[in-house]
Amino acid sequence: MDVEGRQRVAMNEATFRKVNEGMESGQPPTGLLTFVCECGRLGCNKLIALTRPEYEAVRANPRRFAIVDGHEIDEVEDVVERTDRFIVVEKRGKPEAEVVENTDPRRPLDD
Repeated sequence: MDVEGRQRVAMNEATFRKVNEGMESGQPPTGLLTFVCECGRLGCNKLIALTRPEYEAVRANPRRFAIVDGHEIDEVEDVVERTDRFIVVEKRGKPEAEVVENTDPRRPLDD
């Protein structure tokens, strides 16, 4: 996959992450919450269920995304966690890591 392709995948994942940030705030504080798969595949509309602590653990690292098992893209990310409901992937390359870190909605603003 070329650099542009890797950056496109990272932007897709960052977009789904932003959608999920909005979805999190509108759901109950406990139990399983519904999120969209944060994979880099165009047109993916699969849903996954995470608890709030699971979601917060993923969001603690801007390079990590919660996705449907089987939606990982081996060329650009590593699976770092597996559950029966979702897997967590982490971006590993420089161009895509920069994209997801710079688009992290929880990134502290520069002073």
